[in-house]
Amino acid sequence: MKKVFECRMCGDCCYGEGGIFVLDKEKEKIAHFLKITVPQFLMEFCQERNGKTYLKAGEDNFCIFFDREIKGCGIHLVKPGRCELWPYFPANVNDRETWEMAKTACRGFNRDCSFEDFKSQAPTAIEGNEETDNDE
Repeated sequence: MKKVFECRMCGDCCYGEGGIFVLDKEKEKIAHFLKITVPQFLMEFCQERNGKTYLKAGEDNFCIFFDREIKGCGIHLVKPGRCELWPYFPANVNDRETWEMAKTACRGFNRDCSFEDFKSQAPTAIEGNEETDNDE
């Protein structure tokens, strides 16, 4: 079976005012990685919305941790589960139209693969990310 997705490190999914929320355990992990306290991490890199903590976007509207020069994530080793889950968000897996929009917007999709191929490969990718898939 053809691989349906392979990240190109282009940063397209890192662009835009965010939907990347961080869980409590992720806040601690990221702060530790950055060698700062959790309160410092929250103050410098996050914002509260709708009862959740989200990563901020920078002035260029990319995630505050995305470095456009090196095309990479500054916290890749400890990135939030929401980032890890892309593109296997439940909305993409459960709705053909949403999948088509994601497929068009992201260079990492294999354009020759079908929605059924994508769905068949999704469960393996989602495993272990249950906490991150309940908010679209």
